Amino acid sequence: MSRDRGPRRARRLARIATAVTALSVTASGCVVVHGERELIPAATRAEAARALTEFTAAYNAADRAYDPALDAEHTTGALAAIDEARLRAGRANHPRGNPAYTPLALTDAEFTIPKKPGWPRWFVADARGNKGGDRRWLLAFTRSGPDARWQAAYLTLAAPDDVPDFRTDADGWAEAVPADAAGLAVAPGGLSKAYADCLTRGGTVFADGAYTSAFRQARERRASRPGLVSQYIDEPLTGGDQTPLALRTRDGGALVFFASRHYEKQTAARGASVPTPGDDVLALTEGEIKQSLTMEFVSNEIALDPARGAGEAGRVSVLGRVQGMTSGKGE
Repeated sequence: MSRDRGPRRARRLARIATAVTALSVTASGCVVVHGERELIPAATRAEAARALTEFTAAYNAADRAYDPALDAEHTTGALAAIDEARLRAGRANHPRGNPAYTPLALTDAEFTIPKKPGWPRWFVADARGNKGGDRRWLLAFTRSGPDARWQAAYLTLAAPDDVPDFRTDADGWAEAVPADAAGLAVAPGGLSKAYADCLTRGGTVFADGAYTSAFRQARERRASRPGLVSQYIDEPLTGGDQTPLALRTRDGGALVFFASRHYEKQTAARGASVPTPGDDVLALTEGEIKQSLTMEFVSNEIALDPARGAGEAGRVSVLGRVQGMTSGKGE
């Protein structure tokens, strides 16, 4: 018996030490949960409201001064790429600031906050803006860790009637949809590639609309202009800060935020010239435009991804799209 006492005593002391540690952490005010496994709200509603207020203030300061440094800490992903380029072009053409500055005001804000495990965490803000007509401003905010700042990763505008109802629990918390979720027309993680394929080749994955079939038709018209050839390349953006974010809708589908990259090359026929671009395009373009101009764009979209077999023959509907030129090259 005496030979077993040492190991048994050691195990008992280890259990006591573990219990004391747990009690001390709880007493310090921390919640002891395994964040990598537990489903917990991504933010409190007060945190979400504060993040939207801070973003709006930073966005306005940057827009007024045309200074991308003033809101760089409040944006990430596709929105950061679009916003930084816009501000950089504005600063190049208006060094003293934005002569047409009007502050953005976001009111009547609603927050959809999912429960999810681990990091990053995210939520969606839906607000009325004083710009963009009667469309709603939809922003997806992400946070990479407990000490990180909330940052707006996606910004799109949509008609109020297009914003779906979300599935929520008894406490009002929403459901995040994994990137590889089955049971949808397209898994959220595959939407960016599917959209790039749609713009390049068409197909039946996406419903007809302003950002799909009509967008392709507008490209075809530009491509057929006399003396000028226009070529397009569309690429998915899916990694890191461009990871798609999806919320479960009440009908079992998902509203998905995703990003994509696009190139347009305009080449003039011999003896002709590329149409003179605007000042903002020139500010973002390197090299001299002699025979061709290649422009790079980043866009972010929101799409209603229906449950498989539902909706318009089960097709994905793109509800909103915001695109911005990020660089150019003249040759």
